Amino acid sequence: MKLIYQCYLGGLNILPNGSQSIRGKDAQSINILAGKAVANSVRTTLGPKGMDKMLVDSMGDIVITNDGATILKEMDIQHPAAKMIVEVAKTQDDEVGDGTTTAAILSGELLSKAEELIDKGVHPTIISEGYRHAAKKCREILETITIDVTPEDTAALMKIAATAITGKGAESYKEKLSKLTVDAVTSVVEGEDGALVVDTDNIKVEKRAGGSITDSNLVSGLVIDKERSHPNMPEKVENAKILLVTCPIEFRKTEMDAEIKITSPDQMQMFLDQEEKMMREMAEKVISSGANVVFCQKGIDDMAQYYIEKAGIYAVRRVKKSDLKRLSKVTGGTLIQDLDEVTPEDTGTADLVEEKEVRGAKMTYVTGCQNTKAVTVLLHGGTDHVVAELEHAMNDAIRVVGVVIEDGKVVVGGSSPEVELSLRLNEYASTLKGREQLAVSKFAEALEIIPQTLAENAGLDPIDIMVELRSQHEQGNKNAGLNIYTGDVVDMWENDVIEPLRIKTQAINAATEATVMILRIDDLVASSGGSAGPTPGMPDVDLDMDAGF
Repeated sequence: MKLIYQCYLGGLNILPNGSQSIRGKDAQSINILAGKAVANSVRTTLGPKGMDKMLVDSMGDIVITNDGATILKEMDIQHPAAKMIVEVAKTQDDEVGDGTTTAAILSGELLSKAEELIDKGVHPTIISEGYRHAAKKCREILETITIDVTPEDTAALMKIAATAITGKGAESYKEKLSKLTVDAVTSVVEGEDGALVVDTDNIKVEKRAGGSITDSNLVSGLVIDKERSHPNMPEKVENAKILLVTCPIEFRKTEMDAEIKITSPDQMQMFLDQEEKMMREMAEKVISSGANVVFCQKGIDDMAQYYIEKAGIYAVRRVKKSDLKRLSKVTGGTLIQDLDEVTPEDTGTADLVEEKEVRGAKMTYVTGCQNTKAVTVLLHGGTDHVVAELEHAMNDAIRVVGVVIEDGKVVVGGSSPEVELSLRLNEYASTLKGREQLAVSKFAEALEIIPQTLAENAGLDPIDIMVELRSQHEQGNKNAGLNIYTGDVVDMWENDVIEPLRIKTQAINAATEATVMILRIDDLVASSGGSAGPTPGMPDVDLDMDAGF
């Protein structure tokens, strides 16, 4: 292999031909720039008055949303450092469900403030230590401004859900959606080792374009967006015994091209008879299981449908794997991968399986399940784009209400916690010695990006807002936040703007760790596999230089 010899400050670096390497401050600057670019791409979506993004993929499919996690997931980001900021938003979404934009913006601002310190000669390691101290202190300060909420406080839970839904294009219907959210979450709460646990996988959100948002409803059980595979099958099955099949109930295709030569009509008839025999045997295996309802992940052959229909079985094909897993969980059925292994004990149970028409399309309802802690939120909206955004809002609301029931702790919104943290961190920084004090101060400044962005997105003057917010918090009004509709600084608790404590702690922790990881990188090495072209995510820099001292 041909090698290029590169020399940096007396050190010899041997890389394959076509590789790229960037070191020192150049590497840090590029990484910081990439992180800031990702943060800026979602910054205008923050808050109830944030703007939406239209994302068009290579197939021409359109997504319109202001959900930070969705935007970053849909974007084709190449730079490795930028991908770390995307991971921050993804982790925030997985852990809490909301606050993804906040986490991404905070990461970008922490990198920006760190760059200022690096330009002044502060070492990245010192900045990293200072940021970690600041994040730890933030968690302590947040504990002083939390408010306890019990699972029985339905009014508070609805306010939390409404806060998560606000800004997702459904403000006019947030009371209806909040009630759906709270009813869905409280119906799946379980006790485990003396603590409350909310498994949001037990809540399925199904969307259907058509009708009004007010037509959305909660179904006790599962709704599968599929109809019967044959119109002669029963529309309704009571005391259902459900068989869940992941393998196809049809002929298996050969792994390679095969050719069958038939030289006489007798051979053709034998072939057809054998084909029918095989299908009948497969159908009989299903029938012999005692099931009267079959959900199949793959296809069901027409001939097999005929025999299954004659046995009075309700069959559904092309069911999503995620729906099969939910059905297995709530009905107690076993996922069957081979029909030869089917036994009556593998079937699950439900009181009723029926087909219903919903806005011009037929769907399968499975109710009265063995595990009663399973519900479906059926969303309606004018267009596919509307219900898709409603789905994002509903998923966020479900997660945050579940988090509050588990933790029992909330804080007010409207950027009130960030302002309080910024002021108290600055006070804490003055007690420190050494250069870490500078890093803690910059961390405090970075937190102010949230209220500034909220004000900017609402068309308000961020300087005036920040002055008023600081003044209110210095006077001891810890719940003072920005009402973006009036432009006033008010008590957020009285204005019903409430968020889970975990949103803030997770955003600060994830943003800090990602920032520290990026700051500690001083060398970018990317191999292009011997090609002469630039590596994706790396700047196009010519590194083929003569070795020398």
